[in-house]
Amino acid sequence: MTTAKKITAPAVPRGATKPKAAKPATRKSPASKAPVKKSSARAPLSKSFAASEIEGIVPTQKVKKPKLIRDSFTIPKAEYLVFDELKQRSARLTRQAKKSELLRAGIKILATLSDAAFLTALAQVPSIKTGRPSENR
Repeated sequence: MTTAKKITAPAVPRGATKPKAAKPATRKSPASKAPVKKSSARAPLSKSFAASEIEGIVPTQKVKKPKLIRDSFTIPKAEYLVFDELKQRSARLTRQAKKSELLRAGIKILATLSDAAFLTALAQVPSIKTGRPSENR
């Protein structure tokens, strides 16, 4: 009695890949080997841009956002509490406001004052020592 042996493929270690079958060679025509030249014509414009250009209206360019600057300052607690009052006041008037918005609004108002009114407003604000307050306050 003869025993039949199983024929198995050789063991391939883990992570190894099997060799891929070679692709059949295809011949390219000589015309396809020529370098491709990019056309100098641009892509067609959108309909709205083209229509506005025809009408003589030039579309507005994108407006750049202003550069923002982060700063810190020292303020007396009594004056700081006014922020909350002003924020609540703006909420009652159906316009939420942030502290930075309140500060910027105040700066705009100060900028519109005459020199005499500006000096009067500055005189009403006492000068304080700058920097971080000490821990024991």
